[in-house]
Parts: sequence; structure tokens; C-alpha cells
Amino acid sequence: MNKDDIEQQEEFLREEINKLDDEKKKLFFTKVEKEIKDPDTYASLNFLFLTGVHHFYLEKWLKGSINLLLFIFGLVLLFGSTFSYGFGLGIILTIVIIELNELFKSQIIVQDYNNKVLEKNLKLLK
Repeated sequence: MNKDDIEQQEEFLREEINKLDDEKKKLFFTKVEKEIKDPDTYASLNFLFLTGVHHFYLEKWLKGSINLLLFIFGLVLLFGSTFSYGFGLGIILTIVIIELNELFKSQIIVQDYNNKVLEKNLKLLK
């Protein structure tokens, strides 16, 4: 996911939207405003809950479910027997490392998601 590519795509989509007549623009924005996601909400969900809730926010159900299940499994191992403590801690630390990367990329991740929403709705109007 390249920031420049995503920004170019967004600019292209804006130009295509501007070509729509007023009635189609109104219909387009009415539909899109319900689907567009906020990068700050995504980042907050990521920062506060390492359980994958931020994936659900962007409708990535499988990724969110896997993240949540691994987190729960890690907690069970962490607070289970002494033998599994290290393995549970390892799972949770791995999730933290992966999610920190997504936290730092949250603006780009959500911008890419929103571009896909714009593109999908633009195709429906044409």
C-alpha cells in the first residue's frame, strides 16, 4: 500500500465525481456519507483494543475474527498454566507489533478503504 498511489487514486476519483451532474452528485454523496470511515476512529479502536475491533470497523470480518481469536487464545495461555505463559505472551506481543504497524498507517489504510467506497459507488452511478 503506497501512500502516493492512494493519493493519486483519490485525486482521480475526485475528478470523476466532479464530472457528475448535480443530481447524481447529490445522490452519490448521500449514499457515500453512510459508508465513509473516519481515520481517527480507526486509530482509536486500534490503539485502545488490540482485539481486532478496528478490522470490524472497516468490515474486514475475517481478519478481525482471527485477530480476536488469537488475542483471546493468548490471554487464556497467559493466565493459564505457568508452562504456557511464555507462549501466550508471545502471541499477544506479536499482535501488538503487527497492530502498531497498522496504527502508524491508519490514515493510509482508511484512505484506501474510503477510495474503494467512492469507486464502488461511482461505478453504480455510471
